[in-house]
Amino acid sequence: MNLPELGAFLRTRRDRIRPAEVGLPQGPRRRVPGLRREEVAQLAGLSADYYTELERGSAKNGVQPSAQTLAALARALRLNGDERDHLFHLAERPIPPAAHGASAHVQPALLGLLDRLSNTPARVITDLHETLVENDLARDLLGRSPAHRGPTASFVYRWFTDPQARERYPAEDHPHHSRVFVADLQAAAARRGRDAEITRMVAVLRRRSQEFAALWDTHDVAVRRKDHKKIVHPTLGIIELDCYNLLSEDGRQRLLWFTAPPGSRGAEQLELLSVIGAQDLSVTEGTAPEGASQR
Repeated sequence: MNLPELGAFLRTRRDRIRPAEVGLPQGPRRRVPGLRREEVAQLAGLSADYYTELERGSAKNGVQPSAQTLAALARALRLNGDERDHLFHLAERPIPPAAHGASAHVQPALLGLLDRLSNTPARVITDLHETLVENDLARDLLGRSPAHRGPTASFVYRWFTDPQARERYPAEDHPHHSRVFVADLQAAAARRGRDAEITRMVAVLRRRSQEFAALWDTHDVAVRRKDHKKIVHPTLGIIELDCYNLLSEDGRQRLLWFTAPPGSRGAEQLELLSVIGAQDLSVTEGTAPEGASQR
């Protein structure tokens, strides 16, 4: 692992990003042209100390960034495909698929739109409903997405295998969401063709969930583009919102965001959520990535 080159590369990428590009205030006392180290660490979900060691390029503390950490840094630093691959080469890690998967490189167009939705809960997910990147309001509304990888990174997988995944939605709405998730997954499976990842996922879900198996056998297909949802928030109660999806050109990633009509109770609750944040949330989904701080 070429730690000195890795550190130098991270520094140059950090220096070129302006705070406004990632939704951070410029501030009157900023002494660096780009982002501060602690800002990159925050965007990537890492501790400031861990990221500092990466930039220093020193092996004395045994810094060995995982593929998950590298993917988080690539998203935080807005690396393009070639830059992301270079980062993985320097760290001597296998390059993950660019088109999909939990470590997918977020498509720039979707990431640019996400940066502009600072007042709206929003996240970029894959067609298997794995969260790639999300803003603070999305975490406050829905809880932190799991940082681990594998099948359980998919919310659809957890919906049918983990009862806790449904706690943010009223019980009477569960059948509707189940139908929507399965119909959307049918469309993703057809689009991917003989894709091993989704084939394994469907096989496991059919074994573990009778509900999923029954819905899958209906062969209903419908790409989810818009839905009306009731979210059970631990502090604000039930929040009624419209959920929109903007799909990438290949359909493998989508920008998902929540909104409510101006003047509605949902809009008022979103405004309040932006003030209180997650201060009353005691349980988060999953664990933090390698070197991460629980923020």
